[in-house]
Amino acid sequence: MSTTTSSLSPPTPPKHNFRRAAILFAGGPAPAANAVISTAAVSFLRQDIQVLGILHGYSGLVQFGPERPMQVGRDYLVVDHKVLKRTRNSQGILLGTARTNPGKSISHPSHLNDPDRTAPLKAVYEALCSMEVDALVSIGGDDTLKTANKFKLYQDRLPPSARRIPVVHLPKTIDNDYMGIDFTFGYFTAVDTLAQEIRNLLADAEATQTYYLTETMGRSAGWLSYGATIAGEASLVISVEDIVGKYRDEELVTNPQTGEQSTRVVMKVEEVVRRIVKTMRAREEKEQKRFGVIVMAEGLAEYLPQKYLEGIPRDDHGHIAIVQVELGHMFAKLIAAEYTSQTGQKRRITGLQLGYEARCARPLAFDVMLGSQLGVGAYRALVEQRLNGVMVSVHGQLQLRYVPFEELVDPETLVTRVRHIDPDSDFHRLARFLETHVNE
Repeated sequence: MSTTTSSLSPPTPPKHNFRRAAILFAGGPAPAANAVISTAAVSFLRQDIQVLGILHGYSGLVQFGPERPMQVGRDYLVVDHKVLKRTRNSQGILLGTARTNPGKSISHPSHLNDPDRTAPLKAVYEALCSMEVDALVSIGGDDTLKTANKFKLYQDRLPPSARRIPVVHLPKTIDNDYMGIDFTFGYFTAVDTLAQEIRNLLADAEATQTYYLTETMGRSAGWLSYGATIAGEASLVISVEDIVGKYRDEELVTNPQTGEQSTRVVMKVEEVVRRIVKTMRAREEKEQKRFGVIVMAEGLAEYLPQKYLEGIPRDDHGHIAIVQVELGHMFAKLIAAEYTSQTGQKRRITGLQLGYEARCARPLAFDVMLGSQLGVGAYRALVEQRLNGVMVSVHGQLQLRYVPFEELVDPETLVTRVRHIDPDSDFHRLARFLETHVNE
């Protein structure tokens, strides 16, 4: 008779000295957020580690001080098994979220020695210490990863006797532009949601013989736009990776505070417009289709010449308020005018913004599985592996791996490295193969 431990036997619980862990979610929502939060929380609870859910990102932590101590119900909640009941597949975010950035004044390691610049990080640290937190699970996008890294670096500079709060980060973005992981949780649900909308628009476009120009999320890379185009059978997709060659230009800009001049990469708007019109005319001449859906990634707004961005504000992370640019509406007018100029005919083109409706969609099974593994990975990294300053990742058949922050963040600028679509990749070629063929 075999003496091998049964595969149904639970793993031997590790010895640890953790008493309380905090979980924090920041940045934009993503499907399967609650799968991540709930599985991370239950992993700690099963080892008798209390879990505090920090509410609305860093917004409460940065306000901590003698006059504003952390308050249960307002700043955090005590997460127990009752709170987590059947939440893994639920929509929304159990803990809420916010974009408050405690590290926004720090753009170089030397800034970590400046008390004024590190004051928000100090408040976060002292707030967590006041709750006697032994570990922090950070869930969020690349900006939240930057904050987690700065929080670790801040603690590295504390006196040896000071309390240390190890931090691990779980990558979240429907944009899927993270280095260190193949796919982020929520990406496939977002793609599926947007693809359904594109297919609906296609049916409408065919019935009315019109075009829809959809602006989808994807600030830094085109993964979401390309995925939605492939699954939704759109006619053409253009993202930031495509602003090369004749579509790329540079312009001189002046810093309003210092007066210093520099150059920035911009798109040649007229060339992009002509490329879209070329697709429209090819569909008419080769396929007898006088309708279609064109997909543009919202990140293209960052590549607009400055004359298109006058009066557009920026957030705490330096990003322009893309929603105020209304890229789809802007290009719809330009394309309609160019089409008339080339053909002498009119074609109705409607600009639409898609994306917000995808952020809290009910998660697909794969995203729940992926998010669950990442949540468990947070516990395993902190308690089983005793790691600090790592991002939890998966590869293959949801195999866990742990990527050090220093492999993901530039050590000089403290900025995360974005993962773009490789123009020579088969993923990129797939979209180009399936869309309406145009001779460049």
